[in-house]
Amino acid sequence: MPNNTVTFASLNLAEPLMRAIVDAGYTQPTPVQAQAIPLVLAGGDLLAGAQTGTGKTAGFTLPILHLLSSKPAATPRAGAPRCLILTPTRELAAQVEESVQTYGKYLPLKSLVMFGGVNINPQIKALRSQVDILVATPGRLLDHVGQKTLDLSAVEILVLDEADRMLDMGFIRDIRKILALLPKQRQNLLFSATFSEEIKTLSDGLLHNPGFVEVARRNTTSELVTQSVHMVAQKLKSHLLSHLIKHNDWKQVLVFTRTKHGANRLAEKLNADGIAAAAIHGNKSQSARTKALAQFKDGTMPVLVATDIAARGLDIDMLPHVVNFELPNVPEDYVHRIGRTGRAGSSGAAISLVDSEELQHLKDIERLIKTQIPRVTIDSFVPPAHIPAEAPRAPRPQHGQKRHSNTTAHRGQATTGNRTPGQAPRAANPKPRNQQRADVAAPPRPRAPQEAPQKPLLSEAARHQAMPQPALFSPRPAARRGK
Repeated sequence: MPNNTVTFASLNLAEPLMRAIVDAGYTQPTPVQAQAIPLVLAGGDLLAGAQTGTGKTAGFTLPILHLLSSKPAATPRAGAPRCLILTPTRELAAQVEESVQTYGKYLPLKSLVMFGGVNINPQIKALRSQVDILVATPGRLLDHVGQKTLDLSAVEILVLDEADRMLDMGFIRDIRKILALLPKQRQNLLFSATFSEEIKTLSDGLLHNPGFVEVARRNTTSELVTQSVHMVAQKLKSHLLSHLIKHNDWKQVLVFTRTKHGANRLAEKLNADGIAAAAIHGNKSQSARTKALAQFKDGTMPVLVATDIAARGLDIDMLPHVVNFELPNVPEDYVHRIGRTGRAGSSGAAISLVDSEELQHLKDIERLIKTQIPRVTIDSFVPPAHIPAEAPRAPRPQHGQKRHSNTTAHRGQATTGNRTPGQAPRAANPKPRNQQRADVAAPPRPRAPQEAPQKPLLSEAARHQAMPQPALFSPRPAARRGK
């Protein structure tokens, strides 16, 4: 039947799920939910893509809850989940597990979320009981596997959520290790906001005769988001942003910066201007990040300044404004950033502050989304007469360069609390991972006179470059894919 006539009642979901859906105030599924839910319920593999904010999470959590509840485990075991959902970031993991709890509240299924950056002991304690659905980031999951606190031999359903982001952050090696620990017979669901050639290669090696769902042209932005560009010198951006917030009386604004230091500095400037703001990035503790997000969601903190840690996984109802204080180096990240607004049928505005050095990045973005973003002049803005000299900015990556050596590797570590690819073995530091302080360097170990000098360690970037880079997956023979 046409998508516009599909209702949740017509999808034949279990009655406890329907009650939870009604409690949440939903009656009609989004297009990706209407197409994906029947395919997942049928038990086959799935490759699904949709622009951010279209309801992908419910598109797999609802049918998974239905499948697991309709067929209880034959021999349930402690610490042996039946469904594994992998996500790239802590925030997205927490959001997915929250959806599992929301829709599964009338079912006897147990869920658990695990990620780095927090004490591992409560997670170990939770794994001593039965867990049906586990939502995890790759690095912390492998920590548990290494400590033998987690058993993946009972996994029936595997979900890779935001798979493109996981590849961009360099988690392919961890994913390969995890796949080797899973049963061969299982249902695989791959969800992604964008489809790249790497995602196609990954799906060819992972999925068996998958169903396919794509509800929007790849790398498109929502029609509900009004986009605009303000051409402004870098040194005037913070002043213009303060003016826009005050002059337009904006109540909830998500601002993206390129660096962690830039996020801190901008939040301090806004607070000095009388605008309550907080920064969120990988160097912030998990408790500080959680607190800032909660205050931003409930409206007590009108401005949240973030690095791309928040470009995925932030689900904020009716967020009206997103500001690109600096354009991202990778055009696809622009789509993810502005996708935080214009969600679930609500309109929103995406404003980009662009200086002359960013014009090439702007052209790349417009080429990707096949749209020229309108340039807007703010006549009411009067630059201050005296502006303090700025500290020299770090050089931007060259045009088209991805953020592997500087940004991506660090973000992969800071965002998820996981190891970055090629990191030295844990034996080099005997202190337990959950007790380490990232901001305090360990004192140098005294060297005995007869001890030979140690070989200097390579940097993360040099080690990653020196390490052989295997293909993501070897494509399965055409016959096995049903071609």
